Amino acid sequence: MGPVTPFLGGGRAIYPCTVDPLRLSLPVMPTAAAVPMDAETAAAYGLAVRGDARVQGLFDRFGRAHTYLRISVTERCNLRCRYCMPEEGVQLLPKDHLLSFEEIERLATLFVRLGVRKIRLTGGEPLVRRGIDELVKRIGALKAHGLERLTMTSNALLLREHIPALLQAGMDAVNLSLDTLRSDRFRRVTGREGCEETIDAIHAAARAGFRKVKVNAVVMKGVNDDELVDLARAFARDLPIEMRYIEYMPFEGNGWGEELQMFSAASIRARLEEQLRLEARGLNDGGAGTALVYDAFDQDGRAFRGQIGIISSMTEPFCGTCNRTRLTADGHFRWCLLDEGEIDLRAPLRAGATDDELARLIEEGLRQKRAGHAPALVLKETQKAAGPAHARSMIRIGG
Repeated sequence: MGPVTPFLGGGRAIYPCTVDPLRLSLPVMPTAAAVPMDAETAAAYGLAVRGDARVQGLFDRFGRAHTYLRISVTERCNLRCRYCMPEEGVQLLPKDHLLSFEEIERLATLFVRLGVRKIRLTGGEPLVRRGIDELVKRIGALKAHGLERLTMTSNALLLREHIPALLQAGMDAVNLSLDTLRSDRFRRVTGREGCEETIDAIHAAARAGFRKVKVNAVVMKGVNDDELVDLARAFARDLPIEMRYIEYMPFEGNGWGEELQMFSAASIRARLEEQLRLEARGLNDGGAGTALVYDAFDQDGRAFRGQIGIISSMTEPFCGTCNRTRLTADGHFRWCLLDEGEIDLRAPLRAGATDDELARLIEEGLRQKRAGHAPALVLKETQKAAGPAHARSMIRIGG
């Protein structure tokens, strides 16, 4: 891979580019729902426009450096979680629309060269993709070239058989999803069996030697909000696990605000504090993360071995410190989980684009990143108006 073209005068990169960005699928739907990049709105997030985006360092217009890339490797999943997948399912991509391992490796290498230091592999369920251990090995090799952390998000059903290979390939941490400890609720939420198998896999991961194990629970009012303390005690009291609670976010077709209701971060904290004492430690990842982390103590003063995390994307957004970008399974670059704008990297990649040309497209995406996402109700209405043909469900983004 050749070097990325350096920046020239004015703080803007100049790239020789034979690929016309205007012919690519830029936003798949209008991005007016996102918070605009005006000074007043940006100030509400503690931001100020600092100039044009720069691909070296992956800076957007507000000076946010994007050191974290989430790569979706598949849209397939062995569960049917209601908050992730529309009830009617999704039309899966033809196999040749997915990025190959070689294409993922090339783009990951480029992103690391531009400034990414953490990569998370996601899905769908990443472990259902054939040969996933080989891909993890390839991405893990980028630690010799600047990558610092390699992680994966999984529902854990297939995890145990992969643990040795993942560790050998350099996987540092896993985020494992479980919304309930009850088998009947597990079936209701996921549409499948597997509650006990998931719990066993979480315990196996905690014993395996990963640097960090997190358990993610999406909290839904009237569905699992009565299990928050039970989940904390099951995984964080005696194990070095961070038990994380996520506000339910609106995505195309997931019933947000209809049959499923959000349980706010403030309500999550209040529910936990009915039986636990929490001491805030700030946002994870040195203040650039998504979870406000707490040390936890039982009623008798006993300290938890693990920690508690609360992800408040809807009611207490952390857009001002966002350092994340995403690459979808079909090779589209997204600069915000909750903004439908994206740029296709797969088509120019397969048409023979150079790394300089691909970097120029990435810079164009960073230029479009806004100060923050719209409120949940606005997001919901925008997605509804766009419909499934133009708004991606969570499973088609990769989280």
